[in-house]
Amino acid sequence: MLYTYVGIDSHKDEHTAVLLDCFFEKLGEIRFGTMPSEFPIFLEKAERLKADGTELMFGLEDTGSFGRNLAVFLTDRRRLVKHVNSILVARERRNQNITQKTDSVDAQCAARVLLAKFAELPDADPQDKYWILRSLVVRWNQIVRSNTTMKIHLHTLLTQHYPNYRTFFKYIEGKTSLAFFKKYPSPGTLEGVTVKELAEFFRDVSRDIFGEEKADLILGSLENTTAPYQEIRDISVRSTIRQIEFNLEEMERLKQAMGDYLYSFDCTLTSMAGIDVVSACQLMSCIGDIRKFPTPAKLARYAGIAPVTYASGKKDLQFANLRGNRELNSLFYRLAVRLTSPVGPNNKILNMFFYEYFHKKQAEGKTKRQALKCVQRRLVNIIWNMLTYGEEYIGPPVFDKPEENKEEPEK
Repeated sequence: MLYTYVGIDSHKDEHTAVLLDCFFEKLGEIRFGTMPSEFPIFLEKAERLKADGTELMFGLEDTGSFGRNLAVFLTDRRRLVKHVNSILVARERRNQNITQKTDSVDAQCAARVLLAKFAELPDADPQDKYWILRSLVVRWNQIVRSNTTMKIHLHTLLTQHYPNYRTFFKYIEGKTSLAFFKKYPSPGTLEGVTVKELAEFFRDVSRDIFGEEKADLILGSLENTTAPYQEIRDISVRSTIRQIEFNLEEMERLKQAMGDYLYSFDCTLTSMAGIDVVSACQLMSCIGDIRKFPTPAKLARYAGIAPVTYASGKKDLQFANLRGNRELNSLFYRLAVRLTSPVGPNNKILNMFFYEYFHKKQAEGKTKRQALKCVQRRLVNIIWNMLTYGEEYIGPPVFDKPEENKEEPEK
């Protein structure tokens, strides 16, 4: 009864706010623009419409995109602002048996959720540092997805021109392979090229790593795959390679920006072998301010790593948690695989402690996936402590893979 509850449905061009009293009675509705200059006018109108003797409490469905500027404006003025999950708003709309979906309906449902669950809803905390970090990570992920699509497309094109290209280039995205296919997109473009000329080209682009041996291998395994409109097909190959090269250059620039920006957090995650600058930024952008998680157990539940208990009477079962932040869960999973698998041509073990712990859990009867889940849970404890106390990770030295353990975790 101390508050008037304001649910806000935010959009690109206009926000809609609905005010409710503690008895779920609608006190009014306000529509206002998204320009920051209009926010003080909205606040004045809300003050006039609120119930006497109450304080305004705001619930925003979106605090990270269209509603972020409004959330920053309200929190800067020390207003009570909660984040109302859009799933809760949709569930409230279904529970009320409302068939329509309008901005007004969504704002009112947000206000109803705010009133019913205000003690459980998280406070809106639009911190610029983590928001900027998140924008860098999202951009990185977009370029990685785009590059994966381009590589698949390039593979499809090259299998028509060089069906056996895997025999002389293991990785399609390598600098030397991209340079070769960009200059010689089909066997017809190699007509008249000698081994000496091609070897000189390889020495130039690979900095003397490849030479006559590679040139002789390629020229000796060529077959005529010329097809109608071959010149147009070659243009498609070159265009795809230019896009891949641009993506790789952009990823390097983003990685540099992430590394520079990471210094503002005093982050120590990169002290652990297996976590580079990009992985550290991805983890921190998903976790946010570590103070939101008082214990490692809460972070594990948020990441969907802690098991879910189903108990009734004498039965007590535990199952894998399929909810939580799936992106964060995936990051911990990939890190667990990285730390328990041999890497590089020499099969080096990055962390012998986690490698032995993984095989110990398997020896106890757990499956590979269950053993990896145990490794993930240990990683949550370590990363929580590193972020909370700013401690660096002191790990065991890198070892060769032991001969007796041949099995590797699922990837």
